[in-house]
Amino acid sequence: MRVRPLAVAAMLAFVGGCSARQVEVKTAPTQATAVSVEVKNTVNQAVNVYVTANGTDTFLRQVAANTSVTIPVQGFAAGSTVSLKAVTLDGTRTYSRANVVLNGTYVFPLP
Repeated sequence: MRVRPLAVAAMLAFVGGCSARQVEVKTAPTQATAVSVEVKNTVNQAVNVYVTANGTDTFLRQVAANTSVTIPVQGFAAGSTVSLKAVTLDGTRTYSRANVVLNGTYVFPLP
């Protein structure tokens, strides 16, 4: 049986394509959060905290009763104008602050 040169070339190309390759894997550098909200919750129950921009609420985190927490606000650039909202877990009270310009750490006292 005579092997054709084209078949040999195709076989070598196939075998060469199956060999191990060196791969370099990198992770993206972490981006520092430039803005945050310090929630000072003096309400006697926990609240869910949201940032609102363009009519869309983005959940930040839940803050326990009578605690202060600094929350990084990711996905919003410094200088963005947003609204902040805190809703008690039972939904009976809502605390809000409109026209907040995010720069550094904004203090959001409740109530």
